[in-house]
Amino acid sequence: MLIFLTGGTGFIGGHVREALLERGHSIRLLVHRRSPAAVDPGVEEIEGDVTRPETFEDALRGCDATINLVGIIREFPGRGITFQRLHVEATRNVLAAAKKAKVRRHLQMSALGTHADSTARYFKSKYEAEEEVRRSGLDYTIFRPSIVFGPKDDFINKLAGYLRSFPAMPVIGDGEYQLQPIAADDVARCFADALERPDTGGQEYDLCGPDRYTYNQLLDTIGKVMGKSHVAKINNPLPLMRLIVPFFEGFSFFPVTSDQIAMLVQGSTCDGSWRGTFNFEPIRFEPGIRSYLRP
Repeated sequence: MLIFLTGGTGFIGGHVREALLERGHSIRLLVHRRSPAAVDPGVEEIEGDVTRPETFEDALRGCDATINLVGIIREFPGRGITFQRLHVEATRNVLAAAKKAKVRRHLQMSALGTHADSTARYFKSKYEAEEEVRRSGLDYTIFRPSIVFGPKDDFINKLAGYLRSFPAMPVIGDGEYQLQPIAADDVARCFADALERPDTGGQEYDLCGPDRYTYNQLLDTIGKVMGKSHVAKINNPLPLMRLIVPFFEGFSFFPVTSDQIAMLVQGSTCDGSWRGTFNFEPIRFEPGIRSYLRP
């Protein structure tokens, strides 16, 4: 197949590209600027902007499917980086271009925890994007992964960096909210499998790994992999964090936003029913991070 891929230059995008190429697919990859270095055989870079459909819609001609991985975890409205623009409008643009080019198959990256009534703007915008997909009339599949881990991930590597740098880890609230991380390779495999599985059309899948941890346990596991016998933690009361964070979250150096706090304490788990469809054993968290984390 010839796949038009947006958001394919990021962390998860790299894994999805690799999975697609391993299956023999070809990719038209939307990029802001073409790479000066040679790209992988089977990948054609298309210079454009997902918020400006006129820059990429011609590239969908002849494609068999579209995959939209575009997403941000934090807004910077002054720079035009907003959930509404990058999640909702971008999705709408890709879908419209797909229909114009008569592409029928679409795969969409969403997020575990997404729903219409969420207090987190991130989740609400992801839900709005899902609604665009559901109304599109295309043969779609939506994936909602939990926290995704892998060698170039942001979340686990950031926590590991804090553990290296500080004697104690700050914990928002009691740290007992639960998370179920999934490997980037497993998420990518689901995307690649779905293209070859007609039964996944019109379906939506929550993706999570086999290991469920509280946030405290997650920190302990990362510490263990890094050779620490104990991870000291400092609990920051949730009401206090909700009061203080809004005053600082507009600064890029500040490590957390109100939206991220809302998402974190909500937890991110699922029942694992996706495995009944895709039928493979997902990577366990501890051996998975052991392959790339160092003391």
